[in-house]
Amino acid sequence: MRLSRRGLILGGSALLAGCSSAASTVQLAGAAPASLPVAPVPTVTPQPVAVARATGQVIDPHGVVRKDLMERARAALDTHGHKISKRDRMYLVDFQKFSGEDRLYEVDLEGGWVTAYRTSHGRGSDPAHSGFAQRFSNQMDSHMSSIGAYATAGASWGSQQGPNVLLDGLEYSNDRARERAIIIHGADYADPAFLAREGKLGRSYGCFSVSHADLVPLRERMGDGRLLFAMT
Repeated sequence: MRLSRRGLILGGSALLAGCSSAASTVQLAGAAPASLPVAPVPTVTPQPVAVARATGQVIDPHGVVRKDLMERARAALDTHGHKISKRDRMYLVDFQKFSGEDRLYEVDLEGGWVTAYRTSHGRGSDPAHSGFAQRFSNQMDSHMSSIGAYATAGASWGSQQGPNVLLDGLEYSNDRARERAIIIHGADYADPAFLAREGKLGRSYGCFSVSHADLVPLRERMGDGRLLFAMT
């Protein structure tokens, strides 16, 4: 899987463990050697998802994602559980960060690791093109980014943006996402060459634009029914 130039995988320790036993033989005094049956020791496999959620110590052990964003996203999994059918991983966007930094995170809820990518914000959210999103909207033609919880709706293809991932907004702050065509797609202005030249990413019309290279693994892994949660 191709990651962004600064894409980062920070692995938590694997939780899976197994117990195994070998048969043993007992020699009885004054008797011919005989093999006594030994009851097998049952194998117990821990449940990594349950442990991770119960302890809160496995997910993102290195603190790549800021704490309040992680907490709000995990709360959104419960709030929108009827719309989020897959709980193996989720996607977070930290709009407090500069556009040239990694701020789109894939969080593995089973293994605990985090993969970081860059993503653009809307031009209406940053009219001065400072690299920081300052305003957000759910309105048509605002060209602003929208915050809140989304459900991924599967890989798609558009005549303008090409391959992409569809999103359904789940809250009043983003429930017009389909109507506004807010999607995840690749863009030249999100590629490393643009960042190296301009010092920040370009701006979208409100979409979560990523580099063309990063779109490949994201489009494959996001699928449908997973949470994307964006906040400032």
